[in-house]
Amino acid sequence: MPMNPSSADLPSPPWRRLLALVYDLLIVLAIVMVVGLLCQLATGGTLIDTGVRTAVPPWYQALQGVVVSAYFISSWLRGGQTIGMRPWHIRVTRDDGGAPSLRQAAIRVLAAAAPLLLLMLEPRLGLSATLWTMLAVWAGWFAVALFDPRRRALHDILAATEVRLTD
Repeated sequence: MPMNPSSADLPSPPWRRLLALVYDLLIVLAIVMVVGLLCQLATGGTLIDTGVRTAVPPWYQALQGVVVSAYFISSWLRGGQTIGMRPWHIRVTRDDGGAPSLRQAAIRVLAAAAPLLLLMLEPRLGLSATLWTMLAVWAGWFAVALFDPRRRALHDILAATEVRLTD
């Protein structure tokens, strides 16, 4: 007689992942605002040039990327959950159920953030078309989970991780 698997053995449905992402976007927004404030204070309010064309220094963009990535990586390494994943009872694990490694967490965050590279198309496509294109690519990233038997999104497949329900 087969045993019933615990809920921790079950993959998370995509809708839970997306709702957790909404929660995490609020956290990311707060992080970005705090880093922005500190950088504005450090540069005497001259961080962003708002002349004819707004210019954001590359070092500032890189800093924001590193800080946001650090939030996700440190969360996944310390218990497998971001703040947004906790209320939805989901956790990032290795394929075998263990905690992800630093390498896996880094691959996962880089793969998930890869569509942000499309922002470089903004001068050619315009902001609206660029944002819609980026949204379509992210939808494709997550649509993979609808067809994968273990409900893994593209970044999970690349990092050899998955998102599971917690007990």
